[in-house]
Amino acid sequence: MSRPQHVPVLLDEVLEYLNVRPGGVYVDATLGLAGHSSAIARRLGGKGRLICFDRDPEAMEAAKVRLEEVRAELGAEMPEVVYEPRAFSEASSQIKPGSLDGLLADFGVSSLQLDEAHRGFSFRSDGPLDMRMDTRGGETAEQVVNQEDENELANLIYEFGEERRSRRIARAIVRARPITTTAELAQIVSAAAPSMKGDKIHPATRTFQALRIRVNNELGEIESLLKSAPSLLKPGGRLVLISFHSLEDRLVKDSFREAGRNKILEVLTKKPVVAGEQEEMRNPRSRSAKMRAAEKV
Repeated sequence: MSRPQHVPVLLDEVLEYLNVRPGGVYVDATLGLAGHSSAIARRLGGKGRLICFDRDPEAMEAAKVRLEEVRAELGAEMPEVVYEPRAFSEASSQIKPGSLDGLLADFGVSSLQLDEAHRGFSFRSDGPLDMRMDTRGGETAEQVVNQEDENELANLIYEFGEERRSRRIARAIVRARPITTTAELAQIVSAAAPSMKGDKIHPATRTFQALRIRVNNELGEIESLLKSAPSLLKPGGRLVLISFHSLEDRLVKDSFREAGRNKILEVLTKKPVVAGEQEEMRNPRSRSAKMRAAEKV
């Protein structure tokens, strides 16, 4: 199976704010298809160490292939790469406190997950309603859609999808059960809450986002990382985090603000860094990206 072309978001900005030091120790908490890690490896050099987390087994295997290509190119200048096939919320149990020069996390869904229909993340191609980043276990989106009561469904679509028409959508979902595919769900949501004038996104976007966040406990994972990451950094170590919707960005902004007040981190980005016009044209997925960076005091 051919892999989708992967374009890492805000790559130049990530490298600038991460301030990669040759011979340093860095974490890519969301390895994905290794776009950011490949660039970090080139700056780290042969005495550096790169620790890569991803709970998606398919992404991890694809990333290993990509980083082996980088190894073939760099030879002795390739840093040591450590693969951690687990959620980034577990970083604090795998990494010695005060040992990192930098940590990067690129939240949200990866190109691999979006582009391959069998993963069930996207309404743009028909596939099973799965949405699990870690396919080795856990609840699927199909189970959530078909087993939650109407009130619970409405609440999660409102809270995690920020969808104002959540009650209407939940009612339509319950009436249409059982629902087994992404195309079915997208059609049901679109009929219940069609696009309004001025809408720039597909009517099912927010509902799919809500289900994905629920299935993968995405906000809980981010909260865990935000609590542990500062303690893993050396003084002067950098934390660079990329969010893709307001729920993620709010968690990062509030955490950075509190850590700044407590003199734990110095916030380096007064406003989030966003993609420029050229990058948005090259990579439409970068349009919603917001990057924030901080340095350990």
